[in-house]
Amino acid sequence: MNVSDLARRLRVSVKEMYEVLPNYGFDIGRRAVKVDDKIAETVIRDWRRMYADWKEKQRRAGEQKRIAEKEARQAEGKTATLPTVVTVRDFASLLGLPVTVIISELMKNGILASLNERIDYETAAVIGEDLGFSIQREAGASPETEASTSQVEAMRAQLDSELPENLVARAPVVVVMGHVDHGKTKLLDSIRRTNVMGGEAGGITQHIGAYQVIKNDRALTFIDTPGHEAFTVMRSRGARIADIAILVVAADDGVMPQTVEAIKIIQAAKIPMVVALNKMDKEGINTDKVKTELSQNNVLIEEWSGTVPLVPISAKTGIGVDKLLETILLVADVEADKIRANPNRAALGTVIESHVDKGEGPVATLLIQGGTLHKSDPLVVNGQIYGTVRAMKNHLGELVNEARPSMPVKILGFKVAPEVGDILDVAKSSEAQKVKKLKTSNGMQQSAAVVQQTLPAEGESEEDGEKKKQWLNVYVKADVLGSLEAIIQSLEKYQTEEVGVKVIGRGLGNFTEAEVARAESAHAVMFGFHVHPIPSAKEFAVTKKVEIHLFKVIYDLLNFVELRLNEMVPAEIIVTEHGSFKTLAIFRTDKKVQVVGGRVDQGKIPNGSMVRVYRNREYVADGKIIGTQMGKTQVKEIPAGHECGIKYEGKEPLEVGDVLEAYTREERKRKAVFNK
Repeated sequence: MNVSDLARRLRVSVKEMYEVLPNYGFDIGRRAVKVDDKIAETVIRDWRRMYADWKEKQRRAGEQKRIAEKEARQAEGKTATLPTVVTVRDFASLLGLPVTVIISELMKNGILASLNERIDYETAAVIGEDLGFSIQREAGASPETEASTSQVEAMRAQLDSELPENLVARAPVVVVMGHVDHGKTKLLDSIRRTNVMGGEAGGITQHIGAYQVIKNDRALTFIDTPGHEAFTVMRSRGARIADIAILVVAADDGVMPQTVEAIKIIQAAKIPMVVALNKMDKEGINTDKVKTELSQNNVLIEEWSGTVPLVPISAKTGIGVDKLLETILLVADVEADKIRANPNRAALGTVIESHVDKGEGPVATLLIQGGTLHKSDPLVVNGQIYGTVRAMKNHLGELVNEARPSMPVKILGFKVAPEVGDILDVAKSSEAQKVKKLKTSNGMQQSAAVVQQTLPAEGESEEDGEKKKQWLNVYVKADVLGSLEAIIQSLEKYQTEEVGVKVIGRGLGNFTEAEVARAESAHAVMFGFHVHPIPSAKEFAVTKKVEIHLFKVIYDLLNFVELRLNEMVPAEIIVTEHGSFKTLAIFRTDKKVQVVGGRVDQGKIPNGSMVRVYRNREYVADGKIIGTQMGKTQVKEIPAGHECGIKYEGKEPLEVGDVLEAYTREERKRKAVFNK
């Protein structure tokens, strides 16, 4: 059996098979092309046992290595100084460890975090100490770093320090979460009686949004978070600023991977949850199965003696939606002491969307969480004045003069687009400075028209073991920060030992000539998400032969990237050995072509096969058989034990006694397996 065929039967790579088999007495040799059929059958029969045993040994060896490395670091007195908040990537850099090690340690502690996810000092300290480091808190952080890392804590402290007599009831903020296509947007559409889905490409909500509705003369603010897997960061932010969460679960699908993720985010945010069991109008659904799956993920509904209300609904027909709203109001009544704010102070709020509009310039959607924002108030973000409130619009697009607690509002007047998650604190206007036209924060440069980050340029080949990794360089631009961040996070998952994506630039707004020139110098492909190249940039791209691909749905962009990466994966070479032929007579010799006679000693000699020529048992040359004949009849192949004539093509002329080994070589296209 061919080695590659055996690996496919075992469903592992040839490299991994070579690593496992010698541990169990099967040393087939790294250069071997074929494996004896009996040995192959034994390997296939015992593979599951051998592989499980090998994996366990690898795990134990890895654990012992981790313990030894930890003890070595402790013995050396390794230390690390960390800021109040640090990204996973920077944390790994500060410890001098691979990012994969840090992510693995975080997962062991129940924390799912990507490269650019920020973790607080306390979490980082626990992980660092587990790895054998002595961790210290960074002293004297720069004003900019301090503002960006502690702004959420500062806002929470201000909201919690309000005197009880100054607090009044506000509208509860409700976040809607769940798996993709389970009906979150359709539910909000049913609640608001407006067709939100009509404006969304592919039926997937692309941007975070906030809306207010009135039920029983009480206002409810809904945060709509996109359901696609790529928008994990945006969903997390949605949960952090909400009072109540609606977990939408489709009755026909049940609990799915993103449902589990949403549950973890809600529980981490420590906010009450209401389960909306959607698609109850469908036939053949099993609600008990869904309830069981929920209980297995620590969501125990009231019907099963738990604390989580479950409301059966059909977002499509509207059945149960009123009851769902009433249930939310009941939960809000229970949490009434927490759902209060002081409207008579300077405004505090969180940026939930930010982009650059052609006509309006930089705009942002904020959720006011404390105080009241008025027209002409200074826009103080990160300790800097980003502009003045020129105009405010509510969720219906109507101009308003003030925004009170729990009110989502679109603000015009920014000189620079803030980042999603930034905190607005008008009270700090007296000590704030005016923002510069170009600011740098967390490695990102922002201006009124563009946000751009520079990453390593292409041309830096990366050796990974014996293979040379090939990179797909990309330049990504989007219309809003939330989408840009989500796309970049998704692209980071497209990495294997052989191929990967390298983001050489990113930004907001339409493509410019300068960006096309940069993409051309880095041999990069340009991706636009809800943006276009300006006319001059489009012409420049055609001249410089720079690819620009525009997308409206993130699935399409990621599918395109996966397709391009698969085209870059080297093909698998499969060599099939056929048989050997001994030359007994030379009948005719022309330029590079000979007609010879001989005998097939073993296997078979197919017409069209390649041959290796051996003379006195030493390799001489390669050639090709372009004709096979038995007697006077042309045949497709010659079996073992027969004398025949062949037409041989090759640079090296054959001699009597030469042995020819026939084989065929096939290139088989492979697909990369990404850990998405």
